[in-house]
Amino acid sequence: MGYRVMDTVDMMRDKYGPRKGLEGPFNFSGRVLYYDVKEGLYYDPTTDFYVFKEEMDIINNQFMDRFKHV
Repeated sequence: MGYRVMDTVDMMRDKYGPRKGLEGPFNFSGRVLYYDVKEGLYYDPTTDFYVFKEEMDIINNQFMDRFKHV
């Protein structure tokens, strides 16, 4: 019996691949989103909804806060 240790890039590639008409996938601290150029919004495939600017501001601020602590 064997095992394979997967990093987040491997898991993201296996679960989330390219999607027609969308850019990405992008990993925001474990939350995978695609960018829809036509809509100008990020798309969350787990909820099947777009992420609006206000929520993306929160996600980006959390993402940047993690870099400040490194």
